[in-house]
Amino acid sequence: MSERSALRVRLAVLFRELVKFGAVGGAGVVVNFAVFNLVRHWTEVPVVRASIIATVVATGTNYLGYRYFTYRDRDKQGRTKELTLFLLFSAVGLVIENGLLYVATYGFHWDSPLQSNVFKFLGIALATLFRFWSYRTWVFRTLPAREAIETAESFLADGSHRPRSTSRK
Repeated sequence: MSERSALRVRLAVLFRELVKFGAVGGAGVVVNFAVFNLVRHWTEVPVVRASIIATVVATGTNYLGYRYFTYRDRDKQGRTKELTLFLLFSAVGLVIENGLLYVATYGFHWDSPLQSNVFKFLGIALATLFRFWSYRTWVFRTLPAREAIETAESFLADGSHRPRSTSRK
């Protein structure tokens, strides 16, 4: 395979990953804004706390989407480590997302519903860049090529996956 076609393949894989990440993330954004605006409208919870609640709820739904849709083909060993890293990087994303909202709300007193939603959106955008990089680099890692080959070879060598033949006598 030439370098040019190898680059095309890598870009195509990255593009598919970005599309899947965006689909799950888009659903998470809808959940995030829905919870944020419901909590803000129906309770007396302060703006940034309402945003943190919404971010936590969206993070939970996003994990399921990333694990079982976007990164379903990635290394599935060590789920405890995976979930721990996911929560760690999600917490950093939460600080990025809600830090911007905090500065806008309490630093500049931009706290109308429209302003809060605009700064929440900007915070989500910044945090998404960080989350994409960290999730694909540290949380949902690709299997090393040699390990993937060994796993496939051991699967093929094990006869238990083959359907049993039904011999008629």
